[in-house]
Amino acid sequence: MKKALVGCVVTFALIATALAALTLLSATSTPTFAAGGGCVCPMIYAPVKCDNGRTYTNGCFASCAHATNCVPVGPGPIQL
Repeated sequence: MKKALVGCVVTFALIATALAALTLLSATSTPTFAAGGGCVCPMIYAPVKCDNGRTYTNGCFASCAHATNCVPVGPGPIQL
């Protein structure tokens, strides 16, 4: 019984970690547009490098700059 409980707790922790990572990744790619026309992006460090040669903090910032063909570089995602 104790082994089964430990197994359930470990499984739950792994699932929770995976869901948190997916949430961070999805949050870095879609900008929210403010009423004044500007972009609002999450403060998550998941750097991307784009065709224009620039590196952006995350995919959201790259989208706001209309950058294309961006690929992840370096560590991430890291909540700032």
